[in-house]
Amino acid sequence: MVMHRRKRNTSTYLFSNKDLVALYVPLIIEQMLAMLVGLADSIMVSSVGEAAVSGVSLVDSCFQLIINLFAALATGGAVTVGQYLGQKNKEKAGEAATQLVWFSMILSLGVMALMYAGKGLILNHVFGQIEADVYGHADTYMMIVNASIPFLALYNAGAAIFRSIGNSNISMRVSLIMNGINVVGNAILIYVCKCGTEGVAIPTLVSRLAAAVIMIILLIPKKSAQAKQDSTRIYIKKSLHYRANWHMLKSILLVGIPNGLENSMFQLGKILVLSLVSTFGTYAIAANAVGNVIAGFQLMAGMAASLAMVTVVSRCVGAGDYEQAKYYTIKVLVMAYMCIIVTVLFTFAVLPLVMKAYGLSYEAQSAAEKILMLHGIAASTIWPVAFTLPCTFRAAGDVKYSMIVSICTMWICRIVFSYVLGKYMGMGVFGVWVAMIMDQFVRGVLFIRRYLSGRWIGKKVI
Repeated sequence: MVMHRRKRNTSTYLFSNKDLVALYVPLIIEQMLAMLVGLADSIMVSSVGEAAVSGVSLVDSCFQLIINLFAALATGGAVTVGQYLGQKNKEKAGEAATQLVWFSMILSLGVMALMYAGKGLILNHVFGQIEADVYGHADTYMMIVNASIPFLALYNAGAAIFRSIGNSNISMRVSLIMNGINVVGNAILIYVCKCGTEGVAIPTLVSRLAAAVIMIILLIPKKSAQAKQDSTRIYIKKSLHYRANWHMLKSILLVGIPNGLENSMFQLGKILVLSLVSTFGTYAIAANAVGNVIAGFQLMAGMAASLAMVTVVSRCVGAGDYEQAKYYTIKVLVMAYMCIIVTVLFTFAVLPLVMKAYGLSYEAQSAAEKILMLHGIAASTIWPVAFTLPCTFRAAGDVKYSMIVSICTMWICRIVFSYVLGKYMGMGVFGVWVAMIMDQFVRGVLFIRRYLSGRWIGKKVI
C-alpha cells in the first residue's frame, strides 16, 4: 500500500498546491473585506439615526434574497464553465460565460422592474406596520438601491467566471474597489455632506455600477489574439446581439435553480428564527446580533473554501476524472479545517476585548460568550462537512440531493427545534443556536454518507 501511494503521480493533476493557495487566499481576503465593510457601513448608518438604521436593515433583509438569487445563478454558471474547461473546450466555456452574463442581465432587469412595481406592497405589507420615519428612510433607500440590481448581477456573474478559471485574484481586486468606493462614499456623503439615507444608498449604487463595468471590460477581449494567450483564460463575445443557447442555459439553471431555492429557504429560516429571538427580550436580540457578526468571522475561511471547491471540482468533473475530484475535495476540506480552527482560536483569544467594545449588559455578554464558544467548536468540527462538502455535489451536478437535505434539516432542526429548545424548554437564545448546530450535524452526517456512497458521480451538467 505504501508503494502504491508513492507511485501516485500528482504532477499531471489539474491544480498544484501553489494553484490552490493562489485560488484560496484571495477568496479569504474577499470574504474578510465584505465583513469589515459591512461592519463599517453599519457604524456609519447609525450616525444618521435609529430610524435610518431600521429602514436600511429592513430593505437589506429583502435584498439578501435577491443577492442569494444571483449568487446561485452565478454558481450554476461557474460549474458549467468549469466543466467545459475541464474538457479543455475553451470555446464552449466562453459561450457558457456569455450566456451567464446575458441571462443575468436580462433576469436582473426583470427583478428590478418587479421591485419598483412592488415597492409599496413590500413597504406596507411585507414589513408590517412600521413607523412613518422608518418608512421614509426605507422608501428612499429602496428607490436608489433598486437601480443597482443589474450591476450586482453582472458583478456576481463576472466574479464567478474568473473564479471558475482559477483567477480569484481578479474578483478580489474588483471587490476591493467596489467596497472601497462604498465606504469612502458613505463617509463623504454622511459625515461631510450631512446626507441622510441617500448618503448610504448612492455609494452602494455607484460602487456596484463601477464593479459591473470593470468586470465586463475585463471579460471582453481587446484583440482576437489576446484570447489565445492563456489556455484557461476565457472571454465573452463582444457583441450586443444576443441569441439564447437553451442547452447551455439549461445546464446553468440545473445548478442555479436548486441552489437558489436552497439559499432562499435558508434566508427565510433565518428571518423566522430572528422573529423568535426577538420574543426573548432585548438582551437576546443583542447577544444574537453580536453572535452573528463574530460567527461570520469564524466561518470566513470556510465560505472561501466553498467557493474554491466549486472551481476545483467542476474542472475535475469536466475532465471526467473523479479520482482527482475526490482528491481535491479532501484537500480543500483539510485547508478549510486548518484555517477555520486558526480563526476560531483567534476569536476566542480576543473575545473579552470584543465584548468590552460592544458594551453589552452582563446578561447579553454572558449569552453571547456561550453562543460563540458553542459555535466555534461546531465550526471547527461540523461546519465544513455540512456546508463546504456539498459544494462538491453541486460542482458535479448532483444538486437536488443537497437542496432537499438542506431544506428539510433547516425546517425540522433549525426552526422546529428552535421553538422546542428556545421557547418551550426555556433555553432562550442559546437554545436557538443549539438547534442551528443540530441542523449542521444532521446535514454533515447525510452529506458524508452521500459522498462515501459515490452517488454524486456521473451527474455532470454538460
